[in-house]
Amino acid sequence: MLHIRQLGRVDYQSTVQRMQDFTATRDAHTPDEFWVVEHEPVYTLGQAGLAAHLLHQSDVPLIQTDRGGQITYHGPGQVVVYLLLDLKRRGMMIREFVHRIEGAIILTLQEFGIHAQRKAGAPGIYMAQGTHSGAKIAALGLKVKRSCTYHGLSLNVAMDLQPFLDINPCGYVGLETVDMQTVGVSASFEAVASRCVYYLEQQWQASHSLA
Repeated sequence: MLHIRQLGRVDYQSTVQRMQDFTATRDAHTPDEFWVVEHEPVYTLGQAGLAAHLLHQSDVPLIQTDRGGQITYHGPGQVVVYLLLDLKRRGMMIREFVHRIEGAIILTLQEFGIHAQRKAGAPGIYMAQGTHSGAKIAALGLKVKRSCTYHGLSLNVAMDLQPFLDINPCGYVGLETVDMQTVGVSASFEAVASRCVYYLEQQWQASHSLA
């Protein structure tokens, strides 16, 4: 079973605690869950992340967390989907899981007329055409504990991109970050979240990855 939970706009730190508690107490029979959320402005720094990637201090709080990866930004207008899944029960390795998540994002963007792609050695999804080719439009950060995952992905829909200029996004100096609005697509949070969840569910349950 897979439960989809629409949690609305929630506090980052308390949500991470909820994910940790869920993962610590789940067993072989606990249904998997997707949590669809939106956050107030916050920088998050991965477990081995370097605070030096925060280039300028601001009113946006910086929170160290236990996911992989470096620094990123969450804020209103960004779809965040947390993936609380049992990889062992599904018989899936983490590399395939990451590939499937990226595939779901690519298919979501494709549905809205955006051509995007993976980049070798750099988890996340990047623009594949136009004046913003190479810019990052979606980020990915996971934690695996006892073969179960939490944390997940963020997809930029229509947000204030200024905070990305105050960091090295995901640890990459000078990496441009865009949202769907910047590349000319007007779509609601709800519409993008719905299609992203659809493709994530398809990828998670399929025998073979779809993209």
